[in-house]
Amino acid sequence: MTGEPARVRQMWHLMEPLHAVLYYAPAAFEEAAALGYDTEERWASYFAWRAAPLGASGADEVVRTFHSFAPGMVDRHVPADWAVAGPDAVLAARLRAVDRTYRALFGDRVEGAGFAEAAALARRAAEAAAPGVPGGLGAANSALPWPDAPHLTLWQAATVLREHRGDGHIAALTGAGLDPVESLVSFAAVGAAPAEVFASRGWSAEEWGAARLRLQERGLLAADGAATDTGRELRAKVELRTDEEAAAPWRALGEAGRERLVELLGEPWLEVIGSGLLPSENTLGIGKV
Repeated sequence: MTGEPARVRQMWHLMEPLHAVLYYAPAAFEEAAALGYDTEERWASYFAWRAAPLGASGADEVVRTFHSFAPGMVDRHVPADWAVAGPDAVLAARLRAVDRTYRALFGDRVEGAGFAEAAALARRAAEAAAPGVPGGLGAANSALPWPDAPHLTLWQAATVLREHRGDGHIAALTGAGLDPVESLVSFAAVGAAPAEVFASRGWSAEEWGAARLRLQERGLLAADGAATDTGRELRAKVELRTDEEAAAPWRALGEAGRERLVELLGEPWLEVIGSGLLPSENTLGIGKV
């Protein structure tokens, strides 16, 4: 892959880890516990952190906007999460969690000129993503006020950009005729991650198996569960459309601005990847697609 889609995907691979530390960092679990969430597993706080920009959302809205999670799994956490802490309290706590996490990772550099410049560039790109898909997570995060601190602005911009991309990805999957569980099965089939990794999304073995059969009937999967050539072609089209839907922010930033952001965030990216906070296998296919 070359040209603009390759550059757009590069920026996703760069920005995603800077966002995703929220879901794994010790400080985030500590802030979630202070709000009253059970942190023996990560899902109660995950759904709260990610859904809070939508307001006190119901399960149907979270199923729609998150897309990949089984409705039964969502039902266990939403709307129950809002009885523990309201969305405004969650939004304040997630910024505290990011502040603590970034300071632990990057130290005093969060106060420096490099972070300030990176934050300004990332914000410019994120503002070009608005309004995005109405009712989507990108639009919901775009509507939040910007933090004052540059490192928090950088994190929020990364969040807007990844959710804007995610909204476009859902549209691409839907346009390809892939329902939520089929989307995961077909992604595993092209080697994005082992099928076991996708078990975190809550689909039963029966639901997963039924989706495999449906995809086999469409000629997208072979009998062993691997993608056929037709299946790989369909997933490639989905990823290309996703890149196209996510291109506007980077187009608005311009080539020079994008390259400068890559330069500024190269070292922080390496530090996040090297921190051990993030899992080596992920359901997004980072580094695989």
